[in-house]
Amino acid sequence: MIDFNRVYVMNLENAIRGARNPMNSWARSDSYYDENGQYVLGENDLSLAKRLRNAGTSDHRKYLRQVMLSVDITAPMYWWKEYDTYKVATVANSTSTMHKIHSKPFELDDFSHDHLTENGLNVLKGLVDEMEKIRLEYIETKDKSLWYDLIQLLPSSYNQMRTCTLNYETLINIYKSRKHHKLDEWRSFCEWIETLPYANELIIAEE
Repeated sequence: MIDFNRVYVMNLENAIRGARNPMNSWARSDSYYDENGQYVLGENDLSLAKRLRNAGTSDHRKYLRQVMLSVDITAPMYWWKEYDTYKVATVANSTSTMHKIHSKPFELDDFSHDHLTENGLNVLKGLVDEMEKIRLEYIETKDKSLWYDLIQLLPSSYNQMRTCTLNYETLINIYKSRKHHKLDEWRSFCEWIETLPYANELIIAEE
Protein backbone atom coordinates (compact mmCIF):
# COMPACT_ATOMS: atom_id res chain seq x y z
CA MET A 1 0.00 0.00 0.00
CA ILE A 2 0.98 3.62 -0.43
CA ASP A 3 -0.89 6.74 0.65
CA PHE A 4 -0.43 10.47 -0.05
CA ASN A 5 -1.58 13.35 2.16
CA ARG A 6 -0.98 17.08 2.65
CA VAL A 7 0.16 17.70 -0.93
CA TYR A 8 1.49 21.19 -1.65
CA VAL A 9 2.99 22.41 -4.95
CA MET A 10 4.98 25.59 -4.42
CA ASN A 11 7.02 28.25 -6.22
CA LEU A 12 5.51 27.82 -9.69
CA GLU A 13 5.18 31.59 -10.09
CA ASN A 14 8.83 32.24 -9.31
CA ALA A 15 9.99 29.33 -11.47
CA ILE A 16 8.12 30.67 -14.52
CA ARG A 17 9.41 34.19 -13.92
CA GLY A 18 12.94 32.81 -13.75
CA ALA A 19 12.37 30.88 -16.98
CA ARG A 20 11.75 34.23 -18.67
CA ASN A 21 14.96 35.81 -17.34
CA PRO A 22 17.28 34.71 -20.18
CA MET A 23 15.22 36.55 -22.84
CA ASN A 24 13.99 39.38 -20.59
CA SER A 25 10.46 38.41 -21.67
CA TRP A 26 8.67 39.12 -18.41
CA ALA A 27 6.18 41.43 -20.17
CA ARG A 28 4.76 38.42 -22.02
CA SER A 29 3.85 36.66 -18.78
CA ASP A 30 0.10 36.14 -18.52
CA SER A 31 -0.35 33.87 -15.48
CA TYR A 32 -2.55 34.81 -12.54
CA TYR A 33 -4.09 33.68 -9.25
CA ASP A 34 -7.68 32.48 -9.41
CA GLU A 35 -10.40 33.08 -6.82
CA ASN A 36 -9.17 30.08 -4.81
CA GLY A 37 -5.64 31.42 -4.58
CA GLN A 38 -4.30 28.85 -7.08
CA TYR A 39 -1.63 29.98 -9.53
CA VAL A 40 -2.86 29.45 -13.09
CA LEU A 41 -0.49 29.42 -16.04
CA GLY A 42 -1.65 31.67 -18.85
CA GLU A 43 -1.43 30.67 -22.49
CA ASN A 44 1.94 32.38 -23.06
CA ASP A 45 3.56 31.05 -19.91
CA LEU A 46 2.25 27.51 -20.43
CA SER A 47 3.53 27.50 -24.01
CA LEU A 48 6.98 28.59 -22.83
CA ALA A 49 6.98 26.07 -19.99
CA LYS A 50 6.13 23.22 -22.37
CA ARG A 51 8.77 24.23 -24.92
CA LEU A 52 11.48 24.43 -22.29
CA ARG A 53 10.36 21.17 -20.68
CA ASN A 54 10.67 19.34 -24.02
CA ALA A 55 13.98 20.96 -24.97
CA GLY A 56 16.09 18.80 -22.63
CA THR A 57 17.28 18.42 -19.08
CA SER A 58 20.62 20.16 -18.65
CA ASP A 59 19.91 23.76 -19.68
CA HIS A 60 16.41 24.62 -20.80
CA ARG A 61 14.15 22.90 -18.30
CA LYS A 62 16.15 23.66 -15.20
CA TYR A 63 13.28 25.90 -14.08
CA LEU A 64 11.45 22.71 -13.10
CA ARG A 65 13.99 22.21 -10.31
CA GLN A 66 12.42 25.30 -8.76
CA VAL A 67 8.86 23.93 -8.78
CA MET A 68 8.75 22.34 -5.34
CA LEU A 69 6.45 19.73 -3.88
CA SER A 70 5.79 18.70 -0.28
CA VAL A 71 3.80 15.56 0.57
CA ASP A 72 3.28 13.11 3.43
CA ILE A 73 3.80 9.58 2.09
CA THR A 74 2.91 6.45 4.04
CA ALA A 75 4.46 3.33 2.53
CA PRO A 76 6.12 0.05 3.55
CA MET A 77 9.80 -0.06 4.38
CA TYR A 78 10.55 -2.20 1.32
CA TRP A 79 9.31 0.67 -0.87
CA TRP A 80 11.23 3.32 1.07
CA LYS A 81 14.45 1.40 0.44
CA GLU A 82 13.92 1.95 -3.29
CA TYR A 83 12.75 5.55 -2.89
CA ASP A 84 16.04 6.33 -1.17
CA THR A 85 17.67 5.93 -4.60
CA TYR A 86 16.44 9.47 -5.29
CA LYS A 87 18.81 11.44 -3.10
CA VAL A 88 19.26 14.43 -5.44
CA ALA A 89 17.03 17.40 -4.63
CA THR A 90 14.95 15.48 -2.10
CA VAL A 91 14.49 15.78 1.65
CA ALA A 92 12.48 13.47 3.91
CA ASN A 93 11.68 13.54 7.62
CA SER A 94 10.33 10.21 8.82
CA THR A 95 8.50 8.98 11.85
CA SER A 96 11.06 7.35 14.13
CA THR A 97 11.21 3.57 14.31
CA MET A 98 14.10 3.68 16.78
CA HIS A 99 12.35 5.94 19.29
CA LYS A 100 8.67 5.14 18.78
CA ILE A 101 8.50 1.45 17.88
CA HIS A 102 7.08 0.65 21.32
CA SER A 103 4.81 3.67 21.72
CA LYS A 104 1.60 2.14 20.33
CA PRO A 105 0.12 -1.35 20.09
CA PHE A 106 1.03 -3.35 17.00
CA GLU A 107 -1.93 -3.83 14.67
CA LEU A 108 -2.25 -5.67 11.38
CA ASP A 109 -2.89 -2.43 9.49
CA ASP A 110 0.53 -1.14 10.58
CA PHE A 111 1.83 -3.41 7.82
CA SER A 112 1.19 -3.63 4.09
CA HIS A 113 -0.61 -6.92 3.53
CA ASP A 114 -2.74 -6.29 0.45
CA HIS A 115 -0.91 -8.92 -1.63
CA LEU A 116 -0.48 -11.65 0.97
CA THR A 117 -1.87 -15.12 0.41
CA GLU A 118 -4.08 -16.59 3.13
CA ASN A 119 -1.08 -18.45 4.54
CA GLY A 120 1.09 -15.35 4.40
CA LEU A 121 -1.57 -13.32 6.17
CA ASN A 122 -1.75 -15.89 8.94
CA VAL A 123 2.03 -15.77 9.36
CA LEU A 124 1.92 -11.97 9.62
CA LYS A 125 -0.94 -12.06 12.13
CA GLY A 126 1.07 -14.44 14.30
CA LEU A 127 4.13 -12.20 14.10
CA VAL A 128 2.09 -9.11 14.99
CA ASP A 129 0.66 -10.90 18.04
CA GLU A 130 4.12 -11.97 19.21
CA MET A 131 5.59 -8.51 18.69
CA GLU A 132 2.77 -7.00 20.73
CA LYS A 133 3.60 -9.37 23.58
CA ILE A 134 7.26 -8.34 23.38
CA ARG A 135 6.28 -4.67 23.27
CA LEU A 136 4.22 -4.97 26.44
CA GLU A 137 7.01 -6.82 28.20
CA TYR A 138 9.54 -4.19 27.12
CA ILE A 139 7.33 -1.37 28.47
CA GLU A 140 7.13 -3.18 31.79
CA THR A 141 10.80 -4.16 32.13
CA LYS A 142 12.73 -1.69 29.91
CA ASP A 143 14.95 -4.64 28.98
CA LYS A 144 16.95 -3.42 25.97
CA SER A 145 17.22 -6.95 24.56
CA LEU A 146 13.44 -6.90 24.10
CA TRP A 147 13.71 -3.60 22.26
CA TYR A 148 16.22 -5.25 19.93
CA ASP A 149 13.73 -8.07 19.41
CA LEU A 150 11.22 -5.50 18.15
CA ILE A 151 13.73 -3.79 15.87
CA GLN A 152 15.18 -6.96 14.38
CA LEU A 153 11.86 -8.79 13.98
CA LEU A 154 10.17 -5.83 12.30
CA PRO A 155 9.30 -6.95 8.74
CA SER A 156 9.91 -4.77 5.70
CA SER A 157 6.13 -4.54 5.20
CA TYR A 158 5.95 -2.16 8.18
CA ASN A 159 4.43 1.15 7.05
CA GLN A 160 6.29 4.38 7.73
CA MET A 161 5.19 7.95 7.14
CA ARG A 162 7.66 10.52 5.82
CA THR A 163 7.20 14.18 4.94
CA CYS A 164 9.00 14.53 1.62
CA THR A 165 10.14 17.55 -0.36
CA LEU A 166 11.18 17.17 -3.98
CA ASN A 167 10.86 19.00 -7.29
CA TYR A 168 9.26 18.49 -10.69
CA GLU A 169 12.55 17.56 -12.35
CA THR A 170 12.96 14.69 -9.91
CA LEU A 171 9.37 13.63 -10.59
CA ILE A 172 10.16 13.46 -14.32
CA ASN A 173 12.98 11.04 -13.58
CA ILE A 174 10.83 8.95 -11.24
CA TYR A 175 7.91 8.78 -13.65
CA LYS A 176 10.09 7.78 -16.59
CA SER A 177 11.89 4.97 -14.76
CA ARG A 178 9.16 3.63 -12.44
CA LYS A 179 5.80 3.82 -14.23
CA HIS A 180 6.00 0.15 -15.30
CA HIS A 181 7.75 -1.13 -12.16
CA LYS A 182 6.99 -4.55 -10.71
CA LEU A 183 5.94 -3.02 -7.36
CA ASP A 184 2.35 -1.78 -7.30
CA GLU A 185 3.48 1.02 -4.97
CA TRP A 186 5.61 2.52 -7.73
CA ARG A 187 2.82 2.33 -10.27
CA SER A 188 0.51 3.98 -7.71
CA PHE A 189 3.15 6.65 -7.13
CA CYS A 190 3.24 7.40 -10.87
CA GLU A 191 -0.56 7.52 -11.02
CA TRP A 192 -0.45 10.03 -8.17
CA ILE A 193 2.12 12.12 -10.10
CA GLU A 194 -0.43 12.32 -12.93
CA THR A 195 -2.83 14.18 -10.58
CA LEU A 196 -0.42 17.03 -9.79
CA PRO A 197 -0.88 20.53 -11.26
CA TYR A 198 0.30 20.64 -14.88
CA ALA A 199 1.63 17.10 -14.60
CA ASN A 200 0.72 16.23 -18.18
CA GLU A 201 2.45 19.29 -19.61
CA LEU A 202 5.49 19.54 -17.33
CA ILE A 203 6.20 16.01 -16.05
CA ILE A 204 4.67 13.34 -18.27
CA ALA A 205 5.20 15.00 -21.65
CA GLU A 206 7.40 12.98 -24.01
CA GLU A 207 10.93 14.17 -24.67
